[in-house]
Amino acid sequence: MRSAFSTKEEKNMKSRLVDRLLLPVHVDTVEQLGPRLRRVILTGSALAGVTWHPGQHVRLQVAPAPPALDWIVGTLRTYSIWDFDDQAMELIVFDHGEGPGAGWARTARPGDELMLLKPQGNLAVQSEARYHLFAGDETAQVSYGPMLRALPDDAQVFARVEVDSPAERIDLTPKQRQAARPGWNVDWTYRQGRSAASSQSLVEAVRSLPLPDEPGIAYLAGEARTIQLIRRHLVEERNWPRRHVRTKPFWTPGRKGLD
Repeated sequence: MRSAFSTKEEKNMKSRLVDRLLLPVHVDTVEQLGPRLRRVILTGSALAGVTWHPGQHVRLQVAPAPPALDWIVGTLRTYSIWDFDDQAMELIVFDHGEGPGAGWARTARPGDELMLLKPQGNLAVQSEARYHLFAGDETAQVSYGPMLRALPDDAQVFARVEVDSPAERIDLTPKQRQAARPGWNVDWTYRQGRSAASSQSLVEAVRSLPLPDEPGIAYLAGEARTIQLIRRHLVEERNWPRRHVRTKPFWTPGRKGLD
């Protein structure tokens, strides 16, 4: 039988570890942007001095977890960061499926308190690239927006993002930026109820792009099987070196933990 002392020591140890790993924040703003899109702004003094580069994500403690699963940090879910300025972190959450993450996204309210890990991830634009190619689904939009904003004014960009309907589209190219950046070729395709997994329509949208003969840098994010198909097209049909294709699988049917 465990003594009260050991239980107290265990709690103190966990508290010290959590304080080192997780940052306390609270929900400042919640706004519905579309049928399955919510804008959530997290604020807190613990965010002061935290660094972030466009394309990174943050992991939120959305619920406790049984000790056997995760004794320290609880149930974490990953969300790409749309913007981050000093003590305000803006997320655009795509609500899909069931589970703790979906439950948090649907019920988050201003004033709610939660914990998060510092921004992480290596998805980032390569400024020295001859041109940039972005392709992905709904789950990739939030990463791509900040990455596109980070590119220099003279960057050449090709992008195809597939969502189910126009209501689930995030404007990645505000009019004032698009007018100043004539080298952008950015558009959306719509599945209209078809599965996002192994999306041939997104592959065809990329295949039809008038890319220059020489390879640029590709950023492929979203459903894992679709990413594989697009990478195969670039490597086998357009003869791109594999090192020029950066991939970030966020999800695939029947599997967890791809973030």
